[in-house]
Amino acid sequence: MGAAGSADDINAMEIHHWYTKFMKECPSGQLCLHEFKHVLDLHGLTPEANSYVEQVFHTFDMNKDGFIDFLEFIAAINLVIRGKIDQKLKWYFKLYDADGNGCIDKKELLSIFTAIQAINGHTNMSAEEFTNMIFQKIDVNNDGELTLEEFINGVERDEDLMELITKSFDLSNVLKVIQSGRRHSI
Repeated sequence: MGAAGSADDINAMEIHHWYTKFMKECPSGQLCLHEFKHVLDLHGLTPEANSYVEQVFHTFDMNKDGFIDFLEFIAAINLVIRGKIDQKLKWYFKLYDADGNGCIDKKELLSIFTAIQAINGHTNMSAEEFTNMIFQKIDVNNDGELTLEEFINGVERDEDLMELITKSFDLSNVLKVIQSGRRHSI
């Protein structure tokens, strides 16, 4: 065992498993958006859900070349499954900040949450309620925008919110789909 924290990383066997799967789905070693949707079996999505998937794709695509390669794929999976909480929150923030201006406004959060509901289906509050609640709780200066700092501090301070965000934006659903191969018709 090397430095502290290496136990958190995906182990070699898991990497092998993902690699085999990745290469089977994607012999070129590069996933384009279309293949990404195919691997996750995301077809016939609503426009909202579709734009969310694209946003996830672009967040995975760290060097922004329009493809996810295996390393980017593993890095994203490792982060989502085992990342430290503030790393995850940073990643989520990037995901919600659709226009990339460093702030999340209500419209961005609403559209992401609507999309996630379209994919996950289960939730006990409407996208509007959720968005308003988040802003009420963590938009400290009430300017209708959340900075990364407000977002991370706000969510880390509030356990309920933390749980809600982790649950509702849980990409492990997506990863389960990848892991189990094709999604079976429900």
